[in-house]
Amino acid sequence: MIVLGLESSCDEMAAAVLADRTVRSSVVRSQVDLHAAYGGIVPEIASRDHALHVGFVIEEALEKAKVTPSMLDGVAVTSGPGLIGSLLAGVEAAKGLAVAARKPLIGVHHLEGHIASALLENPAPEPPFVALIVSGGHTSIVLVPELGGPYEVIGQTRDDAAGEAFDKTAKSLGLGYPGGVEIDRLSQTGDPTAFGFPDVMPGRDNFAFSFSGLKTAALRLLERETLPLTGQRLADFCASFQDAVVENLLGKALRATRRSQTGRLIIVGGVAANQRLRERALEKAKGHQVQVYLPSRANCTDNAAMIACAGMVRLARGERSPVGLAARAHWPLQDLGRS
Repeated sequence: MIVLGLESSCDEMAAAVLADRTVRSSVVRSQVDLHAAYGGIVPEIASRDHALHVGFVIEEALEKAKVTPSMLDGVAVTSGPGLIGSLLAGVEAAKGLAVAARKPLIGVHHLEGHIASALLENPAPEPPFVALIVSGGHTSIVLVPELGGPYEVIGQTRDDAAGEAFDKTAKSLGLGYPGGVEIDRLSQTGDPTAFGFPDVMPGRDNFAFSFSGLKTAALRLLERETLPLTGQRLADFCASFQDAVVENLLGKALRATRRSQTGRLIIVGGVAANQRLRERALEKAKGHQVQVYLPSRANCTDNAAMIACAGMVRLARGERSPVGLAARAHWPLQDLGRS
């Protein structure tokens, strides 16, 4: 089966061609430079850029894969959740291509795409497993009996997502955008015990997250500093903040995995590219008797190969979306697979 995937839920327009889970092409147009001056994503700028470039991105993906629209078995597109203007750019392009080429269309949940990203790797995890989905807009622990759902959301953030907390704290430090990458880089030479951060929402039976508390704690610590942080002290602060986030994420995700008795944990989403998170996940999993699966860094961030993979599963089961497929800014993951 050959599927074209489109992803435009936020600030990146991506297209990819997948042939039986082999990535034939993956093209991503990043908007980092467009939003850097604002210190974060401007929805109107994102949607306009998507509308301008979606056709070129699709054309490039097809050319690199040496595939024509007539050779496709289907078109998969992120239809939610996300920024509504950004989603519309991808959804409308996918609908037009599917109609013109007379191919099946399937709308894909963005988070299901992230879950599917682990299936692009070798070895790939076999369901059931637990997924820690952690990105700029989402932080959830999800039980995945099988791809396609129904899914059980074991825990999720009650406020900021982990990636959002990274970016906002980086902005307070004057590190620019995207800040999570800069914190990761500076942390590599820092001491994670130099600054004390609280354990947010502790408790062995509590799987919810709250990163606004860590963000506030970071601001309070910065207020006590007489001078702006630079050099080693800045690296130490970044390492300490990063460690607090990482340990909180992994502590709950590993306990949830053990409770589910699946023995398998996948960590997906943009923050899954964080070096400390990847290292600590592999270290801590040994003590919990859990097998951890980490997608390549290229498959952690938003991409269309993961959307094509999730769509391929649904298309193979005979699922189809109507020509009137609508973009959905809000779409609970637990609604998938339920009648």
